[in-house]
Amino acid sequence: MRSKVTVVGAGNVGATTALRISQLGYTDVVLVDVIEDLPQGKSLDMLEAGPVLGTDANITGSNGYEESSDSDVVVITAGIARRPGMSRDDLLLTNMKITSSVTEQVVKYSPNCIIIAVTNPLDAMVQNVYESSGFPRNRVFGMAGILDTARFRTFIAQELDVSVEDVQALVLGGHGDDMVPLVRYTSVGGIPLTELMAEEKVEQLVRRTRQGGGEIVALLKEGSAYYAPSAAITQMVEAVLLDKKRILPCCAYLEGEFGINGLCVGVPVKLGAGGMEKIIDINLTEDERLALGHSAASVQELVDIMRKAKAEG
Repeated sequence: MRSKVTVVGAGNVGATTALRISQLGYTDVVLVDVIEDLPQGKSLDMLEAGPVLGTDANITGSNGYEESSDSDVVVITAGIARRPGMSRDDLLLTNMKITSSVTEQVVKYSPNCIIIAVTNPLDAMVQNVYESSGFPRNRVFGMAGILDTARFRTFIAQELDVSVEDVQALVLGGHGDDMVPLVRYTSVGGIPLTELMAEEKVEQLVRRTRQGGGEIVALLKEGSAYYAPSAAITQMVEAVLLDKKRILPCCAYLEGEFGINGLCVGVPVKLGAGGMEKIIDINLTEDERLALGHSAASVQELVDIMRKAKAEG
């Protein structure tokens, strides 16, 4: 029996993700969006690419959630982008309402699914989806660390003129300017990065990684990245559907791991059929732990704003 994945939000990230997932070859895809005819049009376009791409996935577009019922995995990309003149809090609270509404429908129609949240601000939205769903923490997590790590790996490979396949790295923390690329855990072909690159250059690439999303936004002028994010989401979906037991950095709800409690932050986890099957609580130096704590504090600030807004109705 084929698996079923629903992607909520038919914008650039959502639509590209839906196409990538359909190309896996073993799962059907439902694309949901509130804009009339948009998901239907995009899904039909993808479906018609099937004969050329050699995929037989059934891709359905819908403005409601009935078609998504009994999904194995639901990816939430729905939300608005920050507009000129919009404050950070405005963006946060608007997307909080959107993801709360989406989560309610997801839980109603797919009560046994695994949810991957992608809406920004990422860590706060994962927290909102987790708390709104009532699901256990292994079934709700977010995509960010894979993307941030992929950017770090890309920059290292470019600088050293080596294959990205030989670059191993790990980025922890919130999906923002204070994310924590772990240089100590970074290697190229098994060789520590610090033996191949000067410290000053390493720090330059760390800074570029932290600003990776903003760099693309500045170049595009309108919109943000979607090719790399959709690739990262698809890797997570595949790890779950094929029970691959991948060790990947994801935004997860922590219950004391890394000294953080009751907060969603990016950490290494094991992804398989059970969702987030284990959090890998690695040893950190004092500086690394302080940096992760600082990153978590930024996430906590956003979560506190959301909780205050909810309390005030």
